[in-house]
Amino acid sequence: MSRIGKIPVTVPAGVDFQVSDMNVVTVTGPKGKLCQKLHPDILIDEQDNVIRVSRPSDHKRHRELHGLTRTLVANMVEGVTKGFQKVLEVNGVGYRAAKQGNKLVLTLGYSHPVEIQEIPGITFEVPHQNQIIVKGHDKQLVGEIAAGIRKTRPPEPYKGKGIKYDYEFIHRKEGKASAKKK
Repeated sequence: MSRIGKIPVTVPAGVDFQVSDMNVVTVTGPKGKLCQKLHPDILIDEQDNVIRVSRPSDHKRHRELHGLTRTLVANMVEGVTKGFQKVLEVNGVGYRAAKQGNKLVLTLGYSHPVEIQEIPGITFEVPHQNQIIVKGHDKQLVGEIAAGIRKTRPPEPYKGKGIKYDYEFIHRKEGKASAKKK
């Protein structure tokens, strides 16, 4: 039995959970609505606000999908109740972030500012000019948008300039050594 797959997922009050014929899971809560099609072999059932995920057999493929399906369902429930966020840091002289309306405007040393539009379900917060917070109810979408922002100017190892996650550590390299005179 999967250690992760056998853990039940509790559905908090105010969250509506439904499973249709082809294992299409729909979760609706205060933060929004998420819908995802999961593998049809995995069995998902809800009783008394507790979701249990089980597998039909011990085949390798079913064992692989058991824990994955339970985690996807748990992330959907957590997303519509609490939401997810990623924090990014902007490092470098003259590098800064600002929010103008529903756009994130990044000044990153290019000849033009980089503008990123908010999409439905995702919001940007800029508490400081060197910090960006990406928030949303879909964990995968929050991660994709944060990775896209980081990709506009990834951190470089010599001066540490660029956009990085708040938990990320950049291994610094020593610059070119000067030639020794004899």
